[in-house]
Amino acid sequence: MTEGTTSAAAEGADTLSRLEQEGEIAADYLEGLLDIADLDGDIDMDVEADRAAVSIISDSGGRDLQKLVGRDGEVLEALQELTRLAVHRETGDRSRLMLDIAGHRAKKRAELSELGAKAAADVKSSGEPVKLRPMTPFERKVVHDAVKAAGLRSESEGEEPQRFVVVLPA
Repeated sequence: MTEGTTSAAAEGADTLSRLEQEGEIAADYLEGLLDIADLDGDIDMDVEADRAAVSIISDSGGRDLQKLVGRDGEVLEALQELTRLAVHRETGDRSRLMLDIAGHRAKKRAELSELGAKAAADVKSSGEPVKLRPMTPFERKVVHDAVKAAGLRSESEGEEPQRFVVVLPA
């Protein structure tokens, strides 16, 4: 191995180790939260796309965990920010950790991928740009990825919280 590949491998291992540490800190924080709320759930940790990913899952169908998702995932978004703050407090570094509860975010990702692919197909057939409804940063990222996979490009326009995706012709 050359010196460049050795340092790249070491940097990759350091990043993976840092993300695993973020996941462990987040899991401890969330376990404490579940205990306080007297909710049952198992914590699953992973690293996806250079981010720590933590999921709270339930064997009992997750009906109790829906309280932690809230209407349109609002509580989930707030808990994700609180968890990121807990990680930041421990590590001193900003976290991009993703939190999923009862499969809500995974289901949402699938729906948004389908929306992005459909919008791309509409743009391909009409040749006209398509504007989508306002979305959260997570939602916009999923749609941008789906549009890119369909071979088109997209942009975000507007100001938060009314920021939306525009799918553009090739």
